[in-house]
Amino acid sequence: GLLAGAFSMGAGEWVSVTSQRELFERQIELEREELESDPEQERQELALIYAAKGLPHKQAKRLADQIVADPQHALDTLAREELGLNPADLGSPLGAATSSFLAFAFGAALPLAPFLLAAGPNALYVGMGVTAVALFAIGAILSLFTGRSAWYSGGRMLALGALAGTVTFGIGRLFGV
Repeated sequence: GLLAGAFSMGAGEWVSVTSQRELFERQIELEREELESDPEQERQELALIYAAKGLPHKQAKRLADQIVADPQHALDTLAREELGLNPADLGSPLGAATSSFLAFAFGAALPLAPFLLAAGPNALYVGMGVTAVALFAIGAILSLFTGRSAWYSGGRMLALGALAGTVTFGIGRLFGV
């Protein structure tokens, strides 16, 4: 189950990031075609973007003229300014798949580890305890990035994990597992 879930998560992440990357590459290619077929229109768009950001109109026009003079620089700038994309960083499908696989495998291994050392109710209770501590710790660590209280973030992660575990247990019981 651990390996099946980890491979499934990894494959899903790979497909997701690959599809997203292909979409972004297509958008950039369409921008390239527009730049080649009507550079004046793209220059005007850039000037409008910079004017909207607060640059005086004449300065925005000069800057757009300079950028469009170099087609590769213009494409890179249009991708960033018009599409909100960084062409050099569209995401790595392999990196996303690997991290998803490893995160799932680690998360699934925690509650299973006690069963390698013991059996029966004791292993179950130790597994539940290890999982609860890990869920709370992960939530608390995330609070360093979100600015929320460690108690709030840890408690929320623990509550969601407990809910997921309870639902999974209930479904298992329905199917006699």
